[in-house]
Amino acid sequence: MALTLTDAERAELERRMRSRKGRAEDARRARVILLLADGESYATIASAVGCYPDYVSRWKQRFEAERLPGLQAKYRGQRPTVRTPALEARVLAKTRQPPPDGSTHWTTRKMAKALGISHMLVARIWRRAGYQPHRFERYMLSDDPQFEQKAADVIGLYLNPPQHALVFAADEKTAIQALDRLDPVLPLSPGRAERHGFEYYRHGTLSLYAALNTTTGEVIGQTVPRHTSEAFVEFLGDILAAHPRRDVHVIVDNLSAHKTKRVQAFLDAHPRVRLHFTPTYASWLNQVELWFNKIERDLLARGIFTSLPDLARKIRRYIKRYNEDPKPIRWTYSNPAHRITTGSAVTVH
Repeated sequence: MALTLTDAERAELERRMRSRKGRAEDARRARVILLLADGESYATIASAVGCYPDYVSRWKQRFEAERLPGLQAKYRGQRPTVRTPALEARVLAKTRQPPPDGSTHWTTRKMAKALGISHMLVARIWRRAGYQPHRFERYMLSDDPQFEQKAADVIGLYLNPPQHALVFAADEKTAIQALDRLDPVLPLSPGRAERHGFEYYRHGTLSLYAALNTTTGEVIGQTVPRHTSEAFVEFLGDILAAHPRRDVHVIVDNLSAHKTKRVQAFLDAHPRVRLHFTPTYASWLNQVELWFNKIERDLLARGIFTSLPDLARKIRRYIKRYNEDPKPIRWTYSNPAHRITTGSAVTVH
């Protein structure tokens, strides 16, 4: 049965439906009542308005009981929470505390529920303060009592190398696996990444000694079955053979293989070679680590190697191609205050 509207009610409903300043939901309800007054069926109205028949029935009943006032929502929602400095401070302080449910970090919805505010408001406050609770980073604290002196020595070699001398940042990348995929590689295609089979065959491992010329960016590399003191001495000999008339300064880490009697005997026999040790747990001071990251991304992470000789050959080929257009690393250590020390702020749980 069609609804019966007075002229005043029809005029008001049509005004609400045409209004561009009112709430969209008010216009939607007004349209439902007008269509009912025109004798349309529930199915037709639900299709035209984009709702369910229950929605039509509910607002018809309210209109019949209360007329136009019945079309007002019973619950208009809560007033929006205003972001104030006090609220921001409360959210940020809560963020630095562990959640009470035993999880490791807060989410926007978990924080919103705990404080009784909108999760979008939490997200805006975190974005404004630069907080990212879902992320974390690892660090390594250097406990070297001579950190400043050793770091200054290494940085001085980068910024102001000795005249007529060569500076190399050297290290070894150990346990490089020669992995051969058992299934064929499916190449990339539009909308689909390159795919590798899950199963692989491991042919063994080898180590790569590399020395980065900090001035030119060129790399001297040598693959060995294992990283030993003997292999390190042989590698130092390769560096000297490549530059027979120049003094050579080599930056290395504190690996025991770099400090053996065999190494010391080599240094005594070749006085133009000098080793400079980075502080303990401070490998980031060695520029060759950045080059290791590059060869890992470019070759090793996705490479397919049918044998250890194949792996060694592809590494040598990569180094040869890289040295055709080397790029020195423009690296600086500009803010010592950012170094993590035992006095740095920590959170104790």
